[in-house]
Amino acid sequence: MTEVGLRGSFSAPVAGVARRRSRRRAGSAGYFFVAGYAILLVAFGIVPTLYAFYLAFTNEKGQFTGLNQFVKVVQDYRFAPAFLHVGVYLVLWLAILMVLTVTVAIILRGRLRPGLSAALRFLYYIPGALAGVASVLVWLFMLDPSVSPAAGLLRLFGFESFAQVLGPANLPVIFVLIAFWTGAGGWIVVMYGALNNIPDDVLEAARIDGAGAWKTARYIQIPMIGKWIAYMAILAFAGGTQLFIEPQMLQTASLGRLDPAWSPNQLAYVLAFRYGDFNGAAAVSLILLVLGLICAGLLVRRSGLFKVDSE
Repeated sequence: MTEVGLRGSFSAPVAGVARRRSRRRAGSAGYFFVAGYAILLVAFGIVPTLYAFYLAFTNEKGQFTGLNQFVKVVQDYRFAPAFLHVGVYLVLWLAILMVLTVTVAIILRGRLRPGLSAALRFLYYIPGALAGVASVLVWLFMLDPSVSPAAGLLRLFGFESFAQVLGPANLPVIFVLIAFWTGAGGWIVVMYGALNNIPDDVLEAARIDGAGAWKTARYIQIPMIGKWIAYMAILAFAGGTQLFIEPQMLQTASLGRLDPAWSPNQLAYVLAFRYGDFNGAAAVSLILLVLGLICAGLLVRRSGLFKVDSE
């Protein structure tokens, strides 16, 4: 056998071993990067959830009580109003978020110059850099007619004092304004990125066929980013059901004018830390969890979020 033949006969197995080692190293790197999230998920997600299940089905003595804790919290006079408040807030929040963020992203993508579009995306994103408490403090200043730079606008709507602004009927709108101001900018950037994935030849074909901006957005752009819109709706819904910081801060700033159990999360907090009823608080938390999972499941199924597109 010639030298070249010997070299060729050994090169194939060696190359195969090298490829296998490379794949193993790549797999090990993947496990390493996933490990950090997995540890945090188990420590701060799965374990607390399991503990909440234990508390919700037992009493303070650790005795199994079945659904008694759930019956008790559902019959609480604060339970229905808390969920109704958050329900109204979620309807307003999701409707405004999905309509305005997608509309603004489409305008930035196709109707403005690239430089101006980039500058506006940056400006929209700035409020999202503020933590939840900081953003609420900003809005406390903005909503007080005695110090707000928008005092004239507030008085135009008939609000002469901070107490009038914080009327019960106004609270869902106030929380939507705070949530939109802090969260919409990030989603505009996400939707803009999703629109960038639409091939230019598809949009060009629509223009050649005579489709204007409205028809292109309705029949091409929005359907092609439908999964991203569903993803936004799921996360926004999950975050909305956890409403706590905003009503809690307003309740403190208004010296108790707001109901301390305005939202389900506040109700759970009151049960746990004012009355020491951790079992009831766990039951409220699990009800929120189940409702969130059901709504997320419906959105995933209707949108085909995890459906793999066939080649």
